[in-house]
Amino acid sequence: MAEITLNAETRQKTGKGLYGLRKNGKVPGIYYAHGQKNIPIAIQKTLLKPLYTRSTANIINLKLEDGTSRLCILKDIQFDPITDEPLHFDLFGLNENEELTIEVPIILTGGTPKGVKEGGILQHVLHRIKVSCLPKNIPDHIEVNVENLGINRSIHIKDLSIPNVRILENEASTIVSIIPPAVSKEQVEAQAATAEQPAAEASAEPEVISKGKKSEEGSEEEEKKK
Repeated sequence: MAEITLNAETRQKTGKGLYGLRKNGKVPGIYYAHGQKNIPIAIQKTLLKPLYTRSTANIINLKLEDGTSRLCILKDIQFDPITDEPLHFDLFGLNENEELTIEVPIILTGGTPKGVKEGGILQHVLHRIKVSCLPKNIPDHIEVNVENLGINRSIHIKDLSIPNVRILENEASTIVSIIPPAVSKEQVEAQAATAEQPAAEASAEPEVISKGKKSEEGSEEEEKKK
């Protein structure tokens, strides 16, 4: 698993004092671990962004001002509902002999699936899954090969096999599938109009003949009157 070095400062400010911290481009957070004292910290917002935007899971090497370092993972992050800016984050300390639960991204491989080449539509349902394992066994990501996936075919959680990792998802959950191409409303209406057209033409033909007969009968009556 990839490792990222993150420099942080310990903080004393809490509550209203966090406003000034954020105004200066920093994000408050907390480091915690089993059997250890919580450490309030803060880091530059620009340094935090790569941790939640990357497509791989990462172990963080947290370096503090006192020269100490700790291995941890990003456990949680809170965002402003309006600006979508990070407000607070949690870092969870790792114990090499203790299993942890973490979300790992799923990456599709194999290029364009067989079913898509045949006109189907790819649906990537699960982008991240929860797993449990020792820190040394945390995968950067999980690869799912879709090269031979045909129309009306799916890949489920039960199809995955990852050494030394327990997957904490429903085995029946769909990861990716290929569905048949959808028929648009316009196509349906066009097909219906085409089907109705011959019937309309056929029903119109007797009217023309009928009108012609009436016209001939009317002419004969006029001749008799004369």
